[in-house]
Amino acid sequence: MRPVTLFTAQFGDIPLEILVTKAREWGFDGLELGGHLDIRRASTDQSYCQEILSLLAKNNLKLFAISAHLVGQAVCDHIDERRHRSILPAHVWGDGESEGVKQRAAKEVIAAAYAAKNLGIKIVNGFTGSSIWHLLYGFPPINPEQINEGYEDFAKRWKPILDEYQKCDVHPSEIAFDIVSAERALNAIDNHLSFGSNFDPSHLGYQGVDYIEFLRRFKSRIFHVHMKDVDFNWNQPCEVGVFGGHTMFGDPRRFFNFRSLGRGKIDFERIIRTLNQINYQGPLSVEWEDGDMDREAGAQESLQFVRRLDFKRGDMQFDAAFSKQ
Repeated sequence: MRPVTLFTAQFGDIPLEILVTKAREWGFDGLELGGHLDIRRASTDQSYCQEILSLLAKNNLKLFAISAHLVGQAVCDHIDERRHRSILPAHVWGDGESEGVKQRAAKEVIAAAYAAKNLGIKIVNGFTGSSIWHLLYGFPPINPEQINEGYEDFAKRWKPILDEYQKCDVHPSEIAFDIVSAERALNAIDNHLSFGSNFDPSHLGYQGVDYIEFLRRFKSRIFHVHMKDVDFNWNQPCEVGVFGGHTMFGDPRRFFNFRSLGRGKIDFERIIRTLNQINYQGPLSVEWEDGDMDREAGAQESLQFVRRLDFKRGDMQFDAAFSKQ
């Protein structure tokens, strides 16, 4: 059975010493650290890394992945003080000058590779940022060359980062927002072997993207899996459309909202079966989010949901079994 882990980002206000005790009591196998790790320190300080690993081991937990989501976002984004200053470490934000922020963010993402190496793991999850995110909607009309330039910028900034990850034998994983953009991103970086996907069906499902086909299409690139649910209803009119209408997550007027596992629309039965078919044996990381529910109760029920749903793939393949009938 695959290990079930807890992504700690939604519990960032709880000290790690307390959170690991809770995670152990709830029954998780390990953690994906998000917000509980000083990346820069972990990249150079082995004793700091050993303290974290010892704390987890004391509670019968393992570390499977770390997060560089927020700092990764700044690598390619158009830097905006309102959006970025609050999510970045002070040493990355610096004076706030756009190109400087991007370069320091890139160094921090590279530091995450060395932190992962020092922690004995191979997965760093995160975002890449995008210089063309504001062009997502097709009006006013967009010059296709603008999109090409966006992918060129992504390649220019991320190839050196990926080369460093390859040196460390660590893999960064990114959530693509659909199949076409994922293919284009891979093409832009010449299918760099270090770059893969942190598969999260919630961000695909509400858009109408075939998340099962995503798993099949990119089976060799599925480096990590987030278990996260979302509720939406294509057949019921709502007040706020799929773009969010400048409302906050959790607003009941929205077209979609993230939900505790099993309470949304994602077909996790098909996901588990497809993960077996592509032979994914890595962790199933619970990224819990549900604005209507107590998070500790939600984390526990989500863990039990995954435990009930996951199953070991049979040794006998269909073709072999069929031939013996």
